[in-house]
Amino acid sequence: MRSWIALVVVTALMAALPLAGNNYLLRLATITSMYAVLAQSWNFIGGLAGYPSFATAAFFGLGAYASAILQVHGLPAVAAWGCAGLIAMLFAAFIGGAILHLRGHYFAIATLVVAEMLREIVNTTPHFTGGGMGLNLPIMRISVAAQAQFFLFAMLGLAFVWTATAILVQRSKLGFGLRCIQQNEDAANVLGVNTYAYKTAAFSLSGVFVGMAGAIYANWTNYIDPPDVFDVLLAIKPLVMVMLGGLGTIFGPAIGALILIAFEEFVWRNFLTIHAAALGFIIVGLVLFLPNGIVPLVRKRVARRGAPA
Repeated sequence: MRSWIALVVVTALMAALPLAGNNYLLRLATITSMYAVLAQSWNFIGGLAGYPSFATAAFFGLGAYASAILQVHGLPAVAAWGCAGLIAMLFAAFIGGAILHLRGHYFAIATLVVAEMLREIVNTTPHFTGGGMGLNLPIMRISVAAQAQFFLFAMLGLAFVWTATAILVQRSKLGFGLRCIQQNEDAANVLGVNTYAYKTAAFSLSGVFVGMAGAIYANWTNYIDPPDVFDVLLAIKPLVMVMLGGLGTIFGPAIGALILIAFEEFVWRNFLTIHAAALGFIIVGLVLFLPNGIVPLVRKRVARRGAPA
């Protein structure tokens, strides 16, 4: 119950941001919501199942291009977002069936190649995808302020639904099976857990909402090109956010997204030329000093304080 209350309260507070009348805050809230979706999606396959996936950029770009192409051919935006999520989910299930027998760094490398493969496909089919020139999406006939509010609510709603799904899954048989796979996949297999089906389900879930986030992002920017939506940082940042917040936790990815966006705004404003290097230092620091994230650390300290002397 506490998880549901926290989710509703935080969502309500972010939904009230348009009352402040500050488009900069709306932009930050929209990006934070998008990052939370990406991080929560990675948490399914990486945090719960323990499979280090770098396919987030592939799902994001696929969703963006699928939605853009459908809209160019006349499909309404919201319907295109749903179709993009479905396409990303089916693609994740197909790719997962081919590479989920791999483990560790072999699986990580295989997923990293997926985004590059899709990028090359987009670049070599200009008559269909626009190629390196990118695609322009239909412009919404509403004011700039109304657009800012619309995309905040769209991305925030997606983050709300995804986090609610995470709450349900983590308390379900699927969540239990994924945690068993993370602890010892061979033992889970011996005990009757269909590890292949569970991993495929987790990988598919990690794709569907990222695809929808990419679709919403495409409409938000009104223009997409391969280097933007297939950016390798979109594969790295979710991992960093989950590690910041807490692997396998419900709200850890969202907390990590908030911390990362705050850090990015500070660095972009003050140290623009070392942005990538600073991100690398964060990853190294997390691995060395905070391997389990902030949420588990806070829980341990609260438990220690509440323990009898």
